[in-house]
Amino acid sequence: MTDLPAAMTDEQWMRCALALAERAQREDDEIPVGALVVDVDGNLIGEGWNRNIAEHDPSAHAEIVAMRRAGAAIGNHRLVGCTLYVSLEPCAMCAMAIVHARVARVVYGASDPKTGAAGSVFDLLADPRHNHRVEVTGGVFGDEAGAMLTAYFRAKRGKPAV
Repeated sequence: MTDLPAAMTDEQWMRCALALAERAQREDDEIPVGALVVDVDGNLIGEGWNRNIAEHDPSAHAEIVAMRRAGAAIGNHRLVGCTLYVSLEPCAMCAMAIVHARVARVVYGASDPKTGAAGSVFDLLADPRHNHRVEVTGGVFGDEAGAMLTAYFRAKRGKPAV
């Protein structure tokens, strides 16, 4: 992980998540989604991007990769007090991993109108039946994150960029 200034804003952290998303596409030809976990003191403790294709692993979403690394870094499966920054709204699988890890906050970029589970299609992070609630902030650089995803899929389908 890199040396970053203390007390970064949500926007600054999201810029880091977007940079990870760019790496996913550029380095691994993966869907450009990046994520990072910041502890309660503002320290970066885990980061990652989509690794589904490269690792032949349907669970290797950016959020899962970042949370696995964060857990390893702190030696705990619970990420109490942590904030997860991700360039795309978490899906149901990732949302439930976030709940089980006891992440305090999720900040995401683009909404996912097909599989979003932080309010777009489902609202698993706020479901009152869970024993843990996650604070959610969506839309941080959402247009930029969405444009990156749209461009990736258009290129995959052989369509010109818009």
